[in-house]
Amino acid sequence: MYKKSVDLSLESVLVEIDENKKLMPSRNATVQPVALMRLGLFLPSLKRKGKDTENISIDASSELQSLELARAEGYTDIRITGPRLSMETDLKVWVGIILAFSKYGLNSSTIELPFSEFATFCGFSSKDKDKGLRTRLADSLIRLRSTTIKLASEKDRNGVVSGLLSRGKWDEKDDIMELTADESLWELYQFDRQVLLQMFIIRQLANKGTAQALYTFIESLPERPIPLSFARIKRRLMLTSPNNQQNRVINKAID
Repeated sequence: MYKKSVDLSLESVLVEIDENKKLMPSRNATVQPVALMRLGLFLPSLKRKGKDTENISIDASSELQSLELARAEGYTDIRITGPRLSMETDLKVWVGIILAFSKYGLNSSTIELPFSEFATFCGFSSKDKDKGLRTRLADSLIRLRSTTIKLASEKDRNGVVSGLLSRGKWDEKDDIMELTADESLWELYQFDRQVLLQMFIIRQLANKGTAQALYTFIESLPERPIPLSFARIKRRLMLTSPNNQQNRVINKAID
């Protein structure tokens, strides 16, 4: 039976880039596991929505099979399911969560910080910090909390379900945000390659979800990837429009 030898935290699994120096999230850059950026977890918002576009199911077996838990328990079917997460809001909130844990989560998987500070970590300006933003963040936390990672053996004989976020709690009166991480996520950081994404690029591409998604995808690829085909880009973006319209959207994002 698999058993972790130590309790993990975000700080403990970040890559060391020099002696006593780690790859750390900041207001200017975020550190993300390559798999989450490559698999299409965060996607451009769709102009046309329907019952078949609200949720996603991603086969992550090949990307995440190196996880210690997967190897130890013989899990071969790894799947990420949940609501469609947007580049425009959900990625910003996710970046804020990672930054918050890098600052406050050294010794615990549950952290508490002022709501206003959390909103800043997410990249929202002071003029955005109103009741509407609280609703927007709450909705995003629900989507992130609803995203699950299932690891199972053949024919689902045994398995485990984890997620991106275990719990989120906010209190408007006391200006408090409380977050509890699923420690399985830190294992993903520990065993997957990490990529540093520059936030100023993502901010420059505000309201351009397709371009943002392409940036995070390309940055997560190896130094010398095989040539990218339109077919592969379309699979990553999970667009639902007609093929010729998808081509126009991608060309516009590249330009």
